[in-house]
Amino acid sequence: MILIDIPIWAAHGTVFAHLVSDTSFEELHEFAARVGMPRGAFDGDHYDVPERRYAACLAAGATRVTGVELVRRVNASGLRLRKRKGEKGIHRWLGAPIGEGVTADIDLVASSMLTPDALTGAAATIVMDRNQSILVVHSVRRGSWDCPGGRREPGETVTDCAARELAEETGLQVPTDGFVRCGYERITVADPGHWAANRPLVQVFRAELNIARPTVVPGDDVDEAHWVSHDEFRDRCRERFWWPLAAFVLDLGP
Repeated sequence: MILIDIPIWAAHGTVFAHLVSDTSFEELHEFAARVGMPRGAFDGDHYDVPERRYAACLAAGATRVTGVELVRRVNASGLRLRKRKGEKGIHRWLGAPIGEGVTADIDLVASSMLTPDALTGAAATIVMDRNQSILVVHSVRRGSWDCPGGRREPGETVTDCAARELAEETGLQVPTDGFVRCGYERITVADPGHWAANRPLVQVFRAELNIARPTVVPGDDVDEAHWVSHDEFRDRCRERFWWPLAAFVLDLGP
């Protein structure tokens, strides 16, 4: 069911309501498109609806509820994406395959904030050269194309982890001040023995190099590493669970 609360949330010189589905994101996106809501108004689990569009949503069949009821229904459905103030929710996956027969519920969040250190188990980096080519590596273990990244080692900072993984997987040496925070993944797994069970966050960085397609050498746990165009990046990676966040960061569209 499509639900909408009362437009009372002030921002940008008007007030906004929240438009949600308690059934599926597919239902929500279809309804939003039908009433002319831009995809940019989507915030991970809801659309921000300005007051001027409120009546159109009701006329199209949205059910008006209180804010409390809306939150209760979205929580109960499993579609609630948790984020901090100032962050943008990008996508929530339920039961997404993450490799080796494991599935997880995953939140993708765009953010410049540092993730809580005690909850961050890994780092990944979207690397671009000066011509906006993107670096991809092929994981032997997962059998998939990904951005460079991996799990933290004991005593390692998150940024040091990102720099080490990039060097081990491609041979590229990038100073830690070249890694810019752009978001994170929250990976919720049922298996208490999985690495993400206690540290579910993956800090995602963006790194831009001032040279064109420097030589890369596949290394630790990868058998290929290549610079690719935006179209090639999409073709190789758009089925990966992390793709919506990368597409947002690079402004590649959904």
